[in-house]
Parts: sequence; C-alpha cells; structure tokens
Amino acid sequence: MFIVLWLFVKSIDDRKWLTLLASALLTPVIYFYLFYPLLNIFSSYHHEKYFETTAWKEKPTLRFEMSNQIVENQLFTGKTKSEIQKALGKSEWYGWNDSIKANSPEKWNYNLGFKPGAFNTQQECLELIFKNDTVVKSYQYQMRNKDY
Repeated sequence: MFIVLWLFVKSIDDRKWLTLLASALLTPVIYFYLFYPLLNIFSSYHHEKYFETTAWKEKPTLRFEMSNQIVENQLFTGKTKSEIQKALGKSEWYGWNDSIKANSPEKWNYNLGFKPGAFNTQQECLELIFKNDTVVKSYQYQMRNKDY
C-alpha cells in the first residue's frame, strides 16, 4: 500500500520529502478506512471460535463462528440426547424425515444465523442426527427462503 501511494504522490509532486511524508501519513488511513472495509465486504472470511456451551446459549450471534469446529471434528458424535441438551440447549426444531413424511425427533436443528459478510442473505443451520439416542452425524446447511 505504501509503495502504491509513494508512486501516486510522486507523480503529483517530485519532492522526495513531501512524497515520503504524504505516503507515510496516508498509508494507514487508506488501509484502515478504504482497503480493509472493502476486503471484508467482498471476502467471505469470518473469525472462528472454539465451541463453548455458555457462549452458544447466551450469544447466538457467535454460533456460526463455532459451527466449523462442531462439524469438522464431529464434536458431538457419540453423545446422548441429554448431553446435547446440556451443551446446546433444547432443539429449536426437528428436521424433516422423508421416510416417515414428518418432522423427526431424531433430527435436531439449531439456527446459526447469517454467515458473516455484506451480501449473505441466507441463514445457516446445524443439524444433529440421532440413532438409538446418540448422535451419529452433524452437518451444516443453508435454509431455503421458504423454510423461514
């Protein structure tokens, strides 16, 4: 960023001390108020946090940041429904099961909110699938507009 500003200011005025001073002063301003915000708007990067029960329950806006650890490490695989209820709270809704044509108490869903970013308009969810009262799989999916 500094080099680009140096070359730009040098094209306006050829005095080295003025070019150096203007570039040194403008570099942090342009970086933090122009470049960095634009980067955050167009990039889908988001911070990730380790799963913590208290934060999951008290700060739902942080759920998305904890979801990657839950899914990638299959953090809850092998846990019982009562252990899941202690860690995540009561299921927010049951997932649809085509074989029984109804919502199944074996598919627990939790809302993760919107993926951080400027143009993200779809909510993400975490679904835990149970078999014989224990989690066999967890995955993340985007809700369709008609789901909410």
